[in-house]
Amino acid sequence: MGIIKNKNDLNKMRSACQDAAKILDFITNYVKPGVTTGYLDKLCLEYLTDELKVKSATVGYAPPGHSPFPGSICTSVNHQVCHGIPGNRILKNGDSLNIDVTIIKDGWYGDTSRMYYVGDQSIQSLRLSEITYECMWKGIQKVKNYARLGDVGHAIQKHAEEAGFSVVREFCGHGIGKNFHEDPQVLHYGKPNTGELLKTGMLITIEPMINAGKKGIKQLSDGWTIVTSDHSLSAQWEHTICVTDTGYEVLTLSSGTPKPPSFIDNRDIF
Repeated sequence: MGIIKNKNDLNKMRSACQDAAKILDFITNYVKPGVTTGYLDKLCLEYLTDELKVKSATVGYAPPGHSPFPGSICTSVNHQVCHGIPGNRILKNGDSLNIDVTIIKDGWYGDTSRMYYVGDQSIQSLRLSEITYECMWKGIQKVKNYARLGDVGHAIQKHAEEAGFSVVREFCGHGIGKNFHEDPQVLHYGKPNTGELLKTGMLITIEPMINAGKKGIKQLSDGWTIVTSDHSLSAQWEHTICVTDTGYEVLTLSSGTPKPPSFIDNRDIF
């Protein structure tokens, strides 16, 4: 069962999530051919530490079975699905990049991720990113008091598979608040009218990872980076969502966030 937050909790989460989104806005102009993912990480860490006065949730993060994560952001390039470690990799024209950031502000976690285009993009890369973005919003669209998580997952899965893509099964969204990962698990696939009931005041992330090829993945020897088994492209978008009586509030929207797809009524976002 997800943890229900009160109004004071929600205000603190709004602030944390807004700062997380500001980091993604800040780094946008630095994503270009010739820069390293480690340089982007350095800039993000300096910005969140010196400007926003918040703490990275990922530097040193070490869940059971993992070595401490070294970066303030995850940088997943092309066929990397998630948890890419920033380092010496030089971004090239045509690369697609997901940057995932989680920060801690006053004890509350803000979590969001976004796709970036490095120079010119292939039609497939652009389409995959667009469909993945729509998948996220298809899931968000199902969120409301007493909705079921199976409906969220089914909406995402249906949209991805109708486009000829596949949904990664091993990673999912999650509850969030005073802990990085809380109940419930938010699967990005599922059957209608199944799964846990959502309740007003619950906070969740919706963060589908969609592959251009098959759904299979594997972990690299660094113990963190996840890649597609068939080396096909992968994409991911993520927002943190609050369940409301009438629908949802997206906490990680910012001036740099792409506009929602046309099937979303902007009046429903807040």
